[in-house]
Amino acid sequence: MTLQKFIVTAGICLSINTISFAQKIAHISLDSLVSGMPETKTAKEYAQNYLKDLEKTVISMEQELQTKYNDYLANEATMNDLVKKTKQEELQTLQKRIEDFKAQAQQDYQAKYQMLINPILEKAKKAIETVAKENGYKYVLDSSAGFILYSEPSDDILPFVKKKLDSMPPANLPGTNNNQDKGNNKPAPSPANNKGGKK
Repeated sequence: MTLQKFIVTAGICLSINTISFAQKIAHISLDSLVSGMPETKTAKEYAQNYLKDLEKTVISMEQELQTKYNDYLANEATMNDLVKKTKQEELQTLQKRIEDFKAQAQQDYQAKYQMLINPILEKAKKAIETVAKENGYKYVLDSSAGFILYSEPSDDILPFVKKKLDSMPPANLPGTNNNQDKGNNKPAPSPANNKGGKK
């Protein structure tokens, strides 16, 4: 093989390798996509109603504490030491119950919201995966994550994924009446029935 043929052959091989390594890259703001999905609005409303129900219980407990404290102050002068000590312990116990309930309520609310948002995220990721495969993208970067310091120019596939979502059935949100099974006529459980509890 002459030197000229070798250079030409090497050049062709290099071009083929360059083409094979050239992979299509796209980006999308997952936050923007998910926040615009109708299921997200349903999930937020349901989670907020669940939180309001828990907050009503906290208000009721705090009112009970305030009433008992006012009663203690009004009658403290006439109480003997044993009664006074007992009343103080009751107030401290109720205060501790309120603090514990608040902490548990916050955890329950976060768990409830996560349970509701998970099917929405799965649907969004499925739509992204479908669009990526249909258009030959090897990588899709999440521009809302904020971890990308630099990247080569890439395509924003948000409009395509939104269009794909329109053709998909609604995400099934556990515990709400946003259920794909239209034949299931059982009423969705009220947040009041799940007060302070986890699923």
